[in-house]
Amino acid sequence: MGPLSLPPVPALPMSLEALVGALRAAGEDTRIRILALLVEGELTVSDLTDILGQSQPRVSRHLKLMVEAGLIQRSREGAWAFFSVADRDAAGALVRTLVQRIDASDAVLRGDRDRLRAVRANRAEAAEAYFSKHAAEWDKIRSLHASDAVVEDALRAAIGDALFGSLLDLGTGTGRMISLFGPQARRRVGVDASHAMLAVARANLERDSMPVELRQGDIYALPVERDAFDLVILHQVLHFLDDPARAIREAAHALAPGGRMLIVDFAPHDLEFLRETQAHRRLGFSVAQIDGWLAEAGLRGERRRDIAPPVRGGGQLTVSIVVARDPRPRRAEQETR
Repeated sequence: MGPLSLPPVPALPMSLEALVGALRAAGEDTRIRILALLVEGELTVSDLTDILGQSQPRVSRHLKLMVEAGLIQRSREGAWAFFSVADRDAAGALVRTLVQRIDASDAVLRGDRDRLRAVRANRAEAAEAYFSKHAAEWDKIRSLHASDAVVEDALRAAIGDALFGSLLDLGTGTGRMISLFGPQARRRVGVDASHAMLAVARANLERDSMPVELRQGDIYALPVERDAFDLVILHQVLHFLDDPARAIREAAHALAPGGRMLIVDFAPHDLEFLRETQAHRRLGFSVAQIDGWLAEAGLRGERRRDIAPPVRGGGQLTVSIVVARDPRPRRAEQETR
C-alpha cells in the first residue's frame, strides 16, 4: 500500500467547489485509511470492518459519504457490494495523489496492510478450494485443444504489445485474460455472472497485484459504460450462450470508437458430451456465423486464426481467434493515452 504499487496519477482538473467537497469528504482519519486500502483494490464493507476494527455502521457511513463525494464507487455483486477508487475522474486522481503523499512507514497503515494481506490470503484459500473442485472438468476440456501456452502466444500476437487505455473482459472466469493483457491497460474491468468465479478472479488478480474492477452482471445488459473500452474480450464465452449474436451486439456498445473486440471460441465440432456435462449450448461457430454477427454489430473483422488441436493426444477442438474493430474514428483523447 505504498507509492510503488500505484499507477501514475493523471492530471485532471477540478472546479474549486468540487475540490473543496472532495477534500472535506476525505478529511478524516478513518476515511484516509479506507482510501489508502482501496487504492490497492476492491474491498467489501466486511473486509474493511475486519481490517479497521470498526463497526459495520460506522464504516458504511464513511463509505456512503465518500461515494456521494465521488471519491469512491460502489458496485453490486449479488448480496455483496464492493468499493473501489473512482479511477476515471478527477476525484479518483485526487485520492491517489493524497495517498501517495502518506508516509508508507506509518504504524497505523502498516497494521492495515498486514490485515489486508490476511483478508486476501483468506480469499485466495477459498478461491483455490473452488478451483480445485472443478479443476478436473477444466483439465478435460483443455486436453481436447492446443495448450494454453500456444493459444495465449497467438492472442498476444493478435493484439500486439502496445499500451491502451481500457480493457473489458466479459465472462472473465478466473481472470486469466486480464492477467494476460492487463499490464498493457490503464483501466481493467471484468464482468461475470457467477459470484464464485468472480471470487476466483479477484484472488488471482490480487496475487498478481493487478488493480481491477470486477462486476457481477448480465452479458446481455452489461453493467459498464458505452463507448468506453479500447479492447473488449469474449474468451470461451459464446458457446455457453443461447444468443451469442446478442452478446456480441451488447459488447460492441461498450467499445470506444476505433476499439477492438477479441473473440476466442471453438470452430464447429461434434463433441455432444460437452452439452451434457459442461453446459455448452453451441458446438462451435463457423466463420460465416461470427462474421455475420460482427457485421450486425457494426464491427469490421480484421484478423482470424484457427489453432488446430495437437496431432498427438486425440485433441478434437480447434480454437478460433477473431479480432474485429469498431470502424468509427478514434477520439483524440484515445490517441494520447
